[in-house]
Amino acid sequence: MDIDRELDHTILDFTEIQEELNLRHAKDALQELVGNLDLTAQERAGLEGEIGGLQNMLDKLERACVQIAVFGMVGRGKSSLLNALLGENIFATGPIHGVTQATQIKRWQLPPVMEVTEVASLNTDDPTASNEPLEAYRLSQVELIDTPGIDEVDGEMRERLAKDIAKQADLLLFVVAGDITQVEYDALSDLREAGKPILLVFNKIDQYPPTDRQAIYAKIRDERVKELLSPDEIVMAAASPLIAQAIQRKDGSLGVEMTRGEPDVSDLKLKILEILEREGKSLVALNSMLYADNINERLVQRKLEIREANANRVIWNGVMTKAMAIALNPLTVVDIFSGAVIDVTMILTLSKVYGIKMNETGAVDLLQKIALSMGGISASELITNFGLSSLKGLLGVAIPATGGLSLIPYLSVAATQATVGGLSAYAIGQVTKTYLANGATWGEGGPKAVVTHILSSLDENSIMVRIRNELESKLYFKN
Repeated sequence: MDIDRELDHTILDFTEIQEELNLRHAKDALQELVGNLDLTAQERAGLEGEIGGLQNMLDKLERACVQIAVFGMVGRGKSSLLNALLGENIFATGPIHGVTQATQIKRWQLPPVMEVTEVASLNTDDPTASNEPLEAYRLSQVELIDTPGIDEVDGEMRERLAKDIAKQADLLLFVVAGDITQVEYDALSDLREAGKPILLVFNKIDQYPPTDRQAIYAKIRDERVKELLSPDEIVMAAASPLIAQAIQRKDGSLGVEMTRGEPDVSDLKLKILEILEREGKSLVALNSMLYADNINERLVQRKLEIREANANRVIWNGVMTKAMAIALNPLTVVDIFSGAVIDVTMILTLSKVYGIKMNETGAVDLLQKIALSMGGISASELITNFGLSSLKGLLGVAIPATGGLSLIPYLSVAATQATVGGLSAYAIGQVTKTYLANGATWGEGGPKAVVTHILSSLDENSIMVRIRNELESKLYFKN
């Protein structure tokens, strides 16, 4: 017997150590995430709630705090249930539906070690019910969260709020007061998708005769939520029972008066303590990391979207700047050189957009690597530019001699040459964007694979038409 007891304590000690390690690992990971968000002011705008949520999760881990959130339709006794668990009237209750208008959070004080002996189970037909004493070791803190009814006015907003709370909470209580409705089933299904432990609480059982109470319980268990919850996840309670008492009226006649009796939430409290003892700290660690992973995914997505939008603007500005520089410069060597300078400037600007440190030497090296990977395309562009530059130069010189008659052909050749140069700038920009967005790496296939993929995906005709249209409007406007 002593050996068995010692073995039990050893297993409990090992479990406690493992849960502490889970908490520490989760806290370290979340601290690293919060400390390395790498978001600009523009990227943070509109995401303050998500960033604050990460900080709240880190605070939960620091306090080793389990959060238990209660959900349900109005009038199901959610607030009364939490008050019964607390042992005092903290959460607002009343005869009017929808008393809880906003989320409320209260700390549930539990002793360091609590021994709870289960009373005669309300689920008398449940063969798994036990009368064995249970030692429940609490975490540092336990918080109870009350939420507005899921079917109140402005229900969409409140239901969204409830789902946000469900993502952060570690244990969910879903309260019904009789046979479950379709609205309740749908809401319970949505909460089930959050992947959190759920207890379905059949409250207000004092309003039903024992036979009806058991029949409703059995129907919920065996038919209504069979696909969502196991029988072990369903409990009955009477958070604020009404008791009929005989009274004598002033005229001497006898009557009946309804008074509030002592709450009966022992089964629910026992279930909660079982979960806290068995997996409380691990739940906090796991749920915190799941929530953080979800938020981080949204932050990264937002960051990538903003950076890509900014990068696309930089690329197009580079395209048109290069096109204009080529079109307006009559000197062959100078316009090609100026185009390369603009490409390097575009690469440096893109590196800032993606937060990658790069100097001019690095930008030139990257441009050379991209140009080499482009192969024959860059060579044909160079030949085209030389040929068109020579023709453009001749037409430019002839403008005074022809009395301006060669201006239109000059502008046409300039626009054609500039369109070719602009297309190359667009391709260089897209390749650079892909390289930087990938953390300044080419991936397994190397630069050639990236360049080939980008070039094969470009719609050259539409890009060149867009460049030429913008270019011609600017050229003719300037002239």
